[in-house]
Amino acid sequence: MARSTTRPVVTLRSTAATGVTYVTRKNRLSDPDRLVLRKYDPVAGRHVAFREER
Repeated sequence: MARSTTRPVVTLRSTAATGVTYVTRKNRLSDPDRLVLRKYDPVAGRHVAFREER
């Protein structure tokens, strides 16, 4: 079963400049802009914004 291009794999990089990344999938049709999620950064020790990188 092939994966569709509607839900691509995206890398989320921490905005705290610690180098921490998360990998997730997003729906390109309902969320065409860059994804920004607030997640835990273990290096910074707090929740920060993670921005999609391309």
